[in-house]
Amino acid sequence: MSWSAEARAAELGLVIPDYANPPYGERYATMKGFHRTGRTLTISGMTPEDRQGNKVFPGRVGDTVTLEQGYQAARYAAINVLGLIRFAVGSLDEVTAIVQTLAFAVVTPEFTDVNLVTNGATDLFVEVFGDRVGRSTYAGIGVSSLSGNNVFEMVTVVETRTSPEGE
Repeated sequence: MSWSAEARAAELGLVIPDYANPPYGERYATMKGFHRTGRTLTISGMTPEDRQGNKVFPGRVGDTVTLEQGYQAARYAAINVLGLIRFAVGSLDEVTAIVQTLAFAVVTPEFTDVNLVTNGATDLFVEVFGDRVGRSTYAGIGVSSLSGNNVFEMVTVVETRTSPEGE
């Protein structure tokens, strides 16, 4: 039996946002939510907030946000990435690799365990896609601030099974 990321996400009880209704768009900047070239899908920076803009654990890890809360915020952002993948390609089962994640966590200057925060996102991808597809190259970077007081943001590059029609 082959692995199904959709079935695994359902089994985990993940509530994945629907970015088709209303369409994901330019709420914060002149940007697009994703770019697709051939089998490569690049997802714009996703933060841990719901469709109404309510943030999950805003603030700074090591100050107003605990390590565990930072991990959960990273996980929430990764679930949002899953929603944008669905919006872009129709199904999580189209993913053949999480190629790269570039993650930013807002931390105090003395906080050095940024990887333990960003693991919230990368662990989720492995849980949903399995070790072979879900494990990616990544960088986790501690920063002094992010837009909207978000504690976490990530950019994700995904490889898909098929290319868009016409390519």
